[in-house]
Amino acid sequence: SSNEHKLNFKKSKEMCLNYIQDAMLQKQWKRAAEFLTFYIESLEKDFSREYMGPSEIIWRIGTEILCHHSQSNMKEFSSFIEQMKTLRVKIYLKVCLEHAFHLLCNGLIDEAYQNLSLAESWRFGEQTAIQDKERKLIQAYKGVLDYYSWCKQKNILLQHGQDGFENLAVEQEMQSCFRKAAVNFKEIIKIPGVWDLFVKCYVDMLEFNGDHTEALQVLNEYAYNSKFPANPNAHVYLYQFLKRHGESKKSLLSALKILHDLVPSHELMIDFNTMLQKSKKRRRRRLGLEVIFALLDYAAWKENVKAWSCLARQVKQIVISEKHLDWMKQEWNPRKDWWPAFHFSHYLAKRNWQENESLSYEKALVAGIFLGKDCKYFKYVSHRGSRAQLRRFRVLKRFVNKHNPIYLRLSG
Repeated sequence: SSNEHKLNFKKSKEMCLNYIQDAMLQKQWKRAAEFLTFYIESLEKDFSREYMGPSEIIWRIGTEILCHHSQSNMKEFSSFIEQMKTLRVKIYLKVCLEHAFHLLCNGLIDEAYQNLSLAESWRFGEQTAIQDKERKLIQAYKGVLDYYSWCKQKNILLQHGQDGFENLAVEQEMQSCFRKAAVNFKEIIKIPGVWDLFVKCYVDMLEFNGDHTEALQVLNEYAYNSKFPANPNAHVYLYQFLKRHGESKKSLLSALKILHDLVPSHELMIDFNTMLQKSKKRRRRRLGLEVIFALLDYAAWKENVKAWSCLARQVKQIVISEKHLDWMKQEWNPRKDWWPAFHFSHYLAKRNWQENESLSYEKALVAGIFLGKDCKYFKYVSHRGSRAQLRRFRVLKRFVNKHNPIYLRLSG
C-alpha cells in the first residue's frame, strides 16, 4: 500500500543517514560517499512530494565529504555546489556563501569575489525578501575581500611612499576599495549580531583615514547597544582603540569592567588589575583585589607569574599597612576550602620550584599569609630558597613569620 511504501522509505532513509554519519565519524570518506550516492538515488526514485525536503542535508553532507575525500578536486566540488544551488532556492544564498569560503580556502580570491557578486544580484520572487539577511551577509563578506584589496594597496603605499602618479593611482584604488567595503560593513553592523570580523576591518580603514570619531562611534555602538548579544570582543576592541588614542583612564576602566563581568579570566584582566591597584580611590583598589582573585580561580592562570605577582604585591601592601584586611578576608573565605589543594599543595610546591623559581616565590608569599607559616607550600619553597642561599627567600621567610598573626585573623 501507499502508506506501507512511505513507512519503508522513511526507515531506509533514516538507516542510510545513520550509515553516512557513522562513516563520517570514522573518517571513511569513500564509504560515506557511496552511501550518499545511494541516498540520493533512493530519493530520486520516490515520487512523493516530500523528496525535496532533505536538500540541505545532501548539501551539508556532500560538502563535508568532498572537502575530505582523497580523490576530490576543485572541479568536482564546484560542480556539486552548482547542482545544490539549483536544487532548492531556499538555501541558494547559504550555498553561495559556502562556495565562496571553499574558493578562498583554496586561494581563489578573484573567483570567490565573482561568486559573491553573482549571489548579491540574485533575485527569486518572495525568496528575495526572505533571504535578505543572507544577502547582507554575502555583501559583508564581499566587503572583507574589498578590505583585503585595500590592505594590499595600503602596503604598497607604505612601502614606497613616493609622490607622483603611481602613488596617486594607489590612493585612488584604496579609496575605491574603502567606499565599496564601507557600504557593506555599515549595512551588516546595523543588524544585531556578532560581527567581529566586519567591525575590525571597518575600524581599521576608518583609523587609517583619520576618521577616529566615526571609528569610536562604531565601536561604542557595537559594545553598548542593548539589542546586540553580549560579546566580550566588542569591549576588547573598544579598549584597544581607546588605549591607542590615549583616552582617559576612566574610559579604559569602564571598558575593562564590563569585560571582567563577561569574562573574568580574560588576559586583559592583568592590565585591569594593574590600573586599579595604581588608583588612589579605595573602591578601585578593592575591585583590583577582586579581579586578580577571580583570575586565579581559573586553571589557565595557575602558573602565570604576572598574575601571582599582582596578587602578592597587593596582599603585601595590605598586610604592611594593616588596612583593608577585611577585603582579603572577603576574598579568601569563599576560596579557603579549595584554593589550598588547587594552588598550594606539596606537589605543586615541588613542581613550581623546579620549573619557575619566580613563580614559587610569589605563590609562597600568598600561601604564607593566607595559610600561615606552617603551610606545606610555604615551608617547602622557603626552605629550598634558604638552602640555595637566595636572599629574597630569606626576606620572604622573615616577612611571613613577622605577619603570621594576620593569618590567624584571616582564618578566624
